[in-house]
Amino acid sequence: MLIEPKILKGFRDFLPEKALQRKNIIRILEKTFTSFGFQTIDTPVLEYKEVLLGKGGGETDKQVYAFKDNGKRDVALRFDLTVPFARFMAAHINELSLPFKRYHIDKVWRGENTQKGRYREFIQCDFDIVGLDNASADFEILQLMHSSFKAMGVNNITIKIAHRGIFNNFLTKIKAADKAVEIMRTVDKISKIGKDNVFKILNELTDSDSANNILKYIEPENNFLETLRKITLMSGGESEASNRLYEVYNFMTETGIEDLFSLDPSITRGLDYYTGIVYETFLNDLPTLGSVCSGGRYNNLTSVYTKKNLPGVGSSIGLDRLMAGLDELGLLDKKNQSSSVIVINMDKTLQSYYHKLAAVIRDSGLSCEVYLDTKKIGNQFSFAEKKGIPYAILCGTEEYNSNTVTLKNLLTRENFNKISLNNAISLIKTGKVE
Repeated sequence: MLIEPKILKGFRDFLPEKALQRKNIIRILEKTFTSFGFQTIDTPVLEYKEVLLGKGGGETDKQVYAFKDNGKRDVALRFDLTVPFARFMAAHINELSLPFKRYHIDKVWRGENTQKGRYREFIQCDFDIVGLDNASADFEILQLMHSSFKAMGVNNITIKIAHRGIFNNFLTKIKAADKAVEIMRTVDKISKIGKDNVFKILNELTDSDSANNILKYIEPENNFLETLRKITLMSGGESEASNRLYEVYNFMTETGIEDLFSLDPSITRGLDYYTGIVYETFLNDLPTLGSVCSGGRYNNLTSVYTKKNLPGVGSSIGLDRLMAGLDELGLLDKKNQSSSVIVINMDKTLQSYYHKLAAVIRDSGLSCEVYLDTKKIGNQFSFAEKKGIPYAILCGTEEYNSNTVTLKNLLTRENFNKISLNNAISLIKTGKVE
């Protein structure tokens, strides 16, 4: 009996083109992260359930894939890379130098409702700074977000930032601090459920005057500084939190990237572990897609694992949602090039020689594959073109006897007959013979 080759809802296979696009983006991000001095780490996909849920909170707890393993232990698949990182820091603090700048790109799992750009298995690209609580660290994460999108060629974005500390001061002033968690989660949904529904929920949590005050607080003004002045005043005046945002804004203007950032007090982030600055990134041409890069400051995240004070700040790019958006905007590279060169299999008696030619080509720094069957040459060319391979090496009896090859440009159909292999390699690399 045959088994149906079906796949779980919210999970996907990746064909070569999509897999290559994802790999290319990851390479760009890794290069960008390391250029800022960030180091990569790795953590297990499976953790003790109590480790993962110690600081998650809210809807996330309901979305975790949790079960008992063969040893009857309560375990769970990681739902993000931040909580495992907090456990990692607590476990290895004596082996690391602070501040520690880390990046981690890997899969996570959440049993949530699927929609465009949102799946149950997806890749996050995290980058964090642990060991400092200052404006310089907050800004470097924002600067790295900017640099990462620039490196990917994604420039039409807006990074919305806010500060939960200022919001908490405001809620204390209007005597609603006891409902801070529920209020922030409600406000965070305003782009999804609308202002009227947010007011309705806020009115149930507090009263109509407080609800109207909250809506006034989260409404952005004309620019960053006007918004910051308003929320500073509404939260009781100057504070450590408001001064932090002024300092971060000065960093932005000094480096000339302030135009990409918008102060939006409705950004609160749903997870409870954020304590300070928070941010979300939107593709301007696809505002309904949701945030493709989010994060913030989490000064108390490691407190359930260690008594040492380990303040942190970081961000995460949701690679799958980002790719869905870039695909819709036509910004993904559609090439499916697996190799630069293919050696055509013209003569069965020369197959070992074809592998030798391919080895020499690879040693020169080019990617190369041999067609592994003796099908018609036309079929071999079609195979190469479907894989996006731009060059073909042909070597029949005449070329073999004269120690030459024929190079064919599969894009222009131009042939270079009976030239040395070194000249063929030079033509591919530079367009010139040696």
